[in-house]
Amino acid sequence: MAFDFKKEYRDFYLPGNVPSLVAVPRMNYIAVRGTGDPNREDGEYKRSIGLLYGVAFTIKMSRKTDHRIDGYFDYVVPPLEGFWRQEGVCGIDYGRKDDFRWISCIRLPDFVTEADVRWAAAEAERKKKEDFSKVEFLPVDEGFCVQCLHVGPYDTEPATVRRMHEFAEREGFAPDITDVRRHHEIYLSDARKTAPEKLRTVIRHPVRRKE
Repeated sequence: MAFDFKKEYRDFYLPGNVPSLVAVPRMNYIAVRGTGDPNREDGEYKRSIGLLYGVAFTIKMSRKTDHRIDGYFDYVVPPLEGFWRQEGVCGIDYGRKDDFRWISCIRLPDFVTEADVRWAAAEAERKKKEDFSKVEFLPVDEGFCVQCLHVGPYDTEPATVRRMHEFAEREGFAPDITDVRRHHEIYLSDARKTAPEKLRTVIRHPVRRKE
């Protein structure tokens, strides 16, 4: 049976709808960076998703090619994720979507190296006749965070974020969002096929111990 990150690492992918603290280890991703409103039909963000999945499935199916990856095991491609920031904002201002600076990403199994990602991008480019040069290998060490499952439209996330920060405050922590430590979302639902009120998104914010 294929290894499923969501089931094996429930603390990171399937938290409850009550805020909780979590220590997140270093993880490796394939990533595409960009700017602007993610809702634009012909926008940079939606193009980035196609690039990510093109490389993600090339890596997953590498076992059927001459490219052998040491330690490879079959796995379910993890869900789409995103790291978000805006200049001059501690968190996210949902009324300023054009100002987003985002990193769209998909987690990699630990056996995948940066060289494997370069191979997969070149292979996807060869097959699809499309430029995959924006796809990069990205290690992320989030550290200590507060997280919560948000159910509903993305634009109603601020209410969940407020509960997260209130919980962190009671536990002796403060938000620690910087240029490096960003607002993080993990998309458990396919927005193309799911009603907005039923969307399930993990929201994660970095925190630090209050002095």
